Amino acid sequence: MASNHQEDARKDAKAKRLRASLREIGSAAVAFSSGVDSTFLLRVAHEELGDRAVAVTVRSPLIPRHELDEAAAFCRQEGIRHKIIDFDALSAPAVIANPPDRCYHCKKEVFGLISAFARAAGLAAVLEGSNLDDDGDFRPGRRAIRELGVRSPLHEAGLSKADIRALSREMDLPTWNKPSFACLASRFPYGERLTVVALERVERAERWLREELGLAQLRVRAHGDLARIEVPPGDIPRLAARAAEIAALFKGLGFAYVTLDLMGYRTGSLNETLAAKERKAGE
Repeated sequence: MASNHQEDARKDAKAKRLRASLREIGSAAVAFSSGVDSTFLLRVAHEELGDRAVAVTVRSPLIPRHELDEAAAFCRQEGIRHKIIDFDALSAPAVIANPPDRCYHCKKEVFGLISAFARAAGLAAVLEGSNLDDDGDFRPGRRAIRELGVRSPLHEAGLSKADIRALSREMDLPTWNKPSFACLASRFPYGERLTVVALERVERAERWLREELGLAQLRVRAHGDLARIEVPPGDIPRLAARAAEIAALFKGLGFAYVTLDLMGYRTGSLNETLAAKERKAGE
């Protein structure tokens, strides 16, 4: 087993590769969501490139307002140029239909807009924050990124999520321990049509749980009129103790049924049904 010193040395070497790569790129539009990865990438790009690194945040019905507010606040605090581009995701048929490759179609639109901005601004590249760990999950959006020639400097440098969190902590970034986030469309089973009403209902439910119960990591998965709440196993007793209050709030938002997932929070839980269907098809 490698010592902590060896692990730190490898992490620092990756960080140096990242910085060298950014200097070589020269100028870039950095896709910025205010998440752990994109915040780290943006800070490093700004340190290496100054005003030649421009943060670009895409505003759409799929992104909660608080994420946009955090992105804008970070750029103001850091003195980073920030461009907000609007994307009407619910006007794109392949996004509304919510197929298993929805993320591909959405990313193709989103990064197409960012690429157009980068070209108009005379920026050499578009950067996004995928890391090495993203190879281990079902992420059709990565195909769109490759097709559009978008660079993934964190992945190219061999940085893992743990590396990024550790480096973010060393740099005093507020996101070093921020929970992982995925767009609101990820709360709905594949094939369930996305609507403004449904997205807003999920956003309001998650905001209430976060603000009223102080939860850091959670998901409200919407299965039609049934809400399935995912939280880390350690938080399940706390939610169970306030079951009546939560049920009343969710029913007020329009859910008919409210459930607490006893398996707890896990990323990509709706991908589990895809794996089951594939196994059945192969039998």
